[in-house]
Amino acid sequence: MHPNEASAHGQLTRRSFLGAATALLVTAGSARAQQPAPAQPGPRVKGPRVWLDMDQAELDAAYDQSVYAPNMQQVLKRYVTNSEDVRARLGAPRRYAYGAAPIEGLDIYTTKRPNAPINVFIHGGAWRAGLAKNYAFAAELFVHAGAHCVVPDFAWVQDVGGSLMPMAEQVRRAVAWVQRNASSFGGDPNRIFVSGHSSGGHLAGMILTTDWPKEFSLPRDTVKGGLCCSGIFDLKPVRLSARSGYVKFTDEMEQALSPQRHLDNLNAPVIVAYGMLETPEFQRQSRDFAAAVKAAGKRVQLLAGEGYNHFEIIETLANPHGLLGRAVLEQMNLTQG
Repeated sequence: MHPNEASAHGQLTRRSFLGAATALLVTAGSARAQQPAPAQPGPRVKGPRVWLDMDQAELDAAYDQSVYAPNMQQVLKRYVTNSEDVRARLGAPRRYAYGAAPIEGLDIYTTKRPNAPINVFIHGGAWRAGLAKNYAFAAELFVHAGAHCVVPDFAWVQDVGGSLMPMAEQVRRAVAWVQRNASSFGGDPNRIFVSGHSSGGHLAGMILTTDWPKEFSLPRDTVKGGLCCSGIFDLKPVRLSARSGYVKFTDEMEQALSPQRHLDNLNAPVIVAYGMLETPEFQRQSRDFAAAVKAAGKRVQLLAGEGYNHFEIIETLANPHGLLGRAVLEQMNLTQG
């Protein structure tokens, strides 16, 4: 065969092959086009409204921090290591019992200033976790500014039959113990402040709305000011959420332990704070609580932390120039030493 003929033959053969292949692909594509398309997941079907405009799944997510804070475990570990670092610099805290139960103890990080003000910090943990030793990361702020920092331990809800009542009673008794024993560690019983975060923000709200004369025979203004960070102030929607799986809510508990319903007992200025990356319900709870305090004619400051989620916002309490550190020092009339 002549080389040109061979070339022409090769080109013809290749064209024939390519043509056949193309026809095959077209045919196959046409066949595929005639097949039904695979089912695509559609939008989630919204269920009946349970709270505001949320169905059950949305409400459950709105009270589940892990849904909105993917770095939750990372930040919780940071609480622990930062608290260890603070103890390495300040020394071990003094440990006192405020009640008879083994858990009823509190850590006191003391300042050198005599007759110093006191900040009692109530830790979070969804009412079912957390230890005082892991929430010492803000103690250094107070100690260097000339204040004592008290961090109490208290029961977890699963250890007391699913009720929040013992927990609320414990943190109130812890504050009462501090007031009555302040002079023993160089504290001023007339300058007690409280701070709390998450479920501790709820418990701080309970402390701030305590009827101190009736329940503890203490002055009505036993607490001179407070920070409620990322807290819960009305238990009704929480009771409707998945948290009812481990908290045995009752009508009595909902009424007694909703701080927003007891503002007549509030006798101190309050800082209410939340992170802008928190769940919609935690943001709403803080805004509504602050609005209710203002409507009641009480003093309130509302702080919204841009770029902070539920777990990150409280870390600013450890920084004298942070959103919460600055606000609390101003509330206590202190400056960073």
